[in-house]
Amino acid sequence: QVQLVESGGGLVQAGGSLRLSCAASGRTFSVSVMGWFRQAPGKEREFVATISRNGIGKTYANPVKGRFTTSTDNAKNTVYLQMNNLKPEDSAIYYCAARLSAQLASTPQLYDYWGQGTQVTVSS
Repeated sequence: QVQLVESGGGLVQAGGSLRLSCAASGRTFSVSVMGWFRQAPGKEREFVATISRNGIGKTYANPVKGRFTTSTDNAKNTVYLQMNNLKPEDSAIYYCAARLSAQLASTPQLYDYWGQGTQVTVSS
């Protein structure tokens, strides 16, 4: 089993920044890919970013490209999502997820473990 705990969410004005963290514990050696997703009220969970264990492979959803950056610190078993130039439409609960397979993925169903989520609210 792998446990994931997100932190760093909060309320920020449009144009501001937040950095989310996702700390992993348990059988972390089995994890190959980490992903970030978000879900706004009344909407489906959507892909934000994904990163390989070595931090080299990354992909981003189009709405966040150029504004969000994901990174890893394997010594701390932690993945980060740096979010800059935030917009009101970025408001959502943000989740991190872990995948055992080595392929990057943007589909939530392909991830094996999920955190509880952290709320991000961007005011206009």
